[in-house]
Amino acid sequence: MGDTAVKAVLEGGPEELPERIVPVDPPGGELKIPFRNGYEHFRATTRQQHTAEGPLPVYEWWERTELPG
Repeated sequence: MGDTAVKAVLEGGPEELPERIVPVDPPGGELKIPFRNGYEHFRATTRQQHTAEGPLPVYEWWERTELPG
């Protein structure tokens, strides 16, 4: 069985994010990536970026939320 996950490129946010190509489910929505006691939020754009995995949609960073504690 092949990999059928839709993936996207993350643009912006912390430089230290471990992955810049991530699965998205469902496509076109917002992404919430756990990172350092909080979440980095990304929104879909209309742009695509050419990658080693082919053309992928670009998701742009727009805010961070902190976890309590």
